[in-house]
Amino acid sequence: MITSLVAAAEDAFWPYSALPPERIALFLEKIAEEILALGDALLDFASAETALPRERLTGERMRTVNQLRMFAGVVRNGTWKDVRIDPALPDRTPMRRPDLRRTLIPVGPVAIWAASNFPLAFSVAGGDTASALAAGCPVIVKAHPGHPQTSELVASAIRKAIAALGLPNGVFGMVQGSSPDISIKLVTHPGVKAGAFTGSLTAGRALFDAASKRLEPIPFFAEMGSVNPVFVLSGASAERGDAIVDGLVQSVNMGVGQFCTSPGVVVGMDVGMALDRFAEQLRFKFSQAKGGTMLTTGIAKAYCDAVDRIQSIKGVRTTRGDSPAPQPVLFEVNASTFLANPDLRHEVFGPCTILVRCASQVEMESVARSLEGSLTATFHGTAGDLRAQPKLLTMMANKAGRLVFNGFPTGVEVCDAMQHGGPYPSTTDARFTSVGSAAIARFARPICFQDCPEEFLPAELR
Repeated sequence: MITSLVAAAEDAFWPYSALPPERIALFLEKIAEEILALGDALLDFASAETALPRERLTGERMRTVNQLRMFAGVVRNGTWKDVRIDPALPDRTPMRRPDLRRTLIPVGPVAIWAASNFPLAFSVAGGDTASALAAGCPVIVKAHPGHPQTSELVASAIRKAIAALGLPNGVFGMVQGSSPDISIKLVTHPGVKAGAFTGSLTAGRALFDAASKRLEPIPFFAEMGSVNPVFVLSGASAERGDAIVDGLVQSVNMGVGQFCTSPGVVVGMDVGMALDRFAEQLRFKFSQAKGGTMLTTGIAKAYCDAVDRIQSIKGVRTTRGDSPAPQPVLFEVNASTFLANPDLRHEVFGPCTILVRCASQVEMESVARSLEGSLTATFHGTAGDLRAQPKLLTMMANKAGRLVFNGFPTGVEVCDAMQHGGPYPSTTDARFTSVGSAAIARFARPICFQDCPEEFLPAELR
């Protein structure tokens, strides 16, 4: 099946990539229209398969639709192609300069792996698919086994849009199944020219390695594990510690902790009684927090296993939420325990976080230095706190793709300026984003035309 899907995508690439921007924009808008036309059936299937509430899914459906519409606007605008023109200088000495014109062109068929935690916005017609189609690339989606019926419904909406505009059927294809062999066959097929993935570090790294070992290696953009550290500085803790606790508990437990930007590590410094009160309030809030049904039984088991491993580490204090497993969990450690145990520095996908108590600024910087790359890093601090931490701010700017000040990282705005990507292991290439209009750049490559007759130039270079 993969062979036929990729062959169809290859056949569709040339006519699809040659379409005028307006035609591709209309296609994206038609997909959005067809998704809305699915009505409540889409929400019913998605809720039944993922246990996500209808209110959340209603909002996610609009995010999916708005992403498609946003990329339609990006295509029409055309500035994403980063056009650069250096006209010829025929009289320059000692040598003339040729006429040079640079633009971006689509890379070819793209393989997309749907995510478990966003059955609409990061799935079959999600941001990866929308940005690849916007770039002029046919797409083959590997549907997530956690929501197969939802995936089929959305796929039917894309196929209706293809038929309505008379596009080649190979512009979109989808394969179902849970076997890792399906994913390996897809990423190693010579007709696939790029891949995008959202999921675990283990699966993402396996696909990235397979893509890199091909006879013709391809770019593979994987979003994987991220602990999204939150630094609570002393002035902010003393000034508004209770409010920070409320926001933090809500952020950690949002969606049963199943967000890539959920805060997995909270770092505070013992100054006076502020951090003691902060920790006490955090324990109380977590002891009252209610759990919920996770996306799949596999995700729930992995979460409970990770919690058991962490609480078995010597020096870890555990506070559990008031519900059956999987429960919200707060862990507390001092800096030395955190630094001595690498397992504490890896993402746990679920409603838990680790409070790290530092005795000095030196310890806080040591904790920051030990962290791996993340999608986000957050600072709660007064102006004075932040002025006193130039080294910490610089350190985390080199370890995260988005710095959040006096807020929380959950909630990723889909817009031009968003960066949803960071140093490894949060992603395989920190130069790119999977959210926002800049996501289109993953699926294009630069090409330069030298002394090309105007009639043979792409429209944007004439």
